[in-house]
Amino acid sequence: MKELQRVVADFVEQNQLETSVEHRLLDLVSEVGELSKEALKASEYGAKNFKPTTAWTEELGDVLFSLICVANISSVDLEEALKSVLTKYRARMFSKPSPESGH
Repeated sequence: MKELQRVVADFVEQNQLETSVEHRLLDLVSEVGELSKEALKASEYGAKNFKPTTAWTEELGDVLFSLICVANISSVDLEEALKSVLTKYRARMFSKPSPESGH
């Protein structure tokens, strides 16, 4: 994960794509919306089972890129963040049968 974060950071720097965390977060939300639309299209709006398409894969890549950008701008190590959340989910699963926070 650290390598991916470095690769994205280098790409952003080389292409002068630096921007604020707020802008990157809005971009991430937009990309998740586009991913959702591809899921709807791939399932014909729920009429058939979902099967990933090339467009789905591309949009998923866009979401990952945007998420990594948000992490990089806010100095978050995604590998450490993931380890931490898995520990949190394990603790929740131990005390109840669901990882949901209950909020």
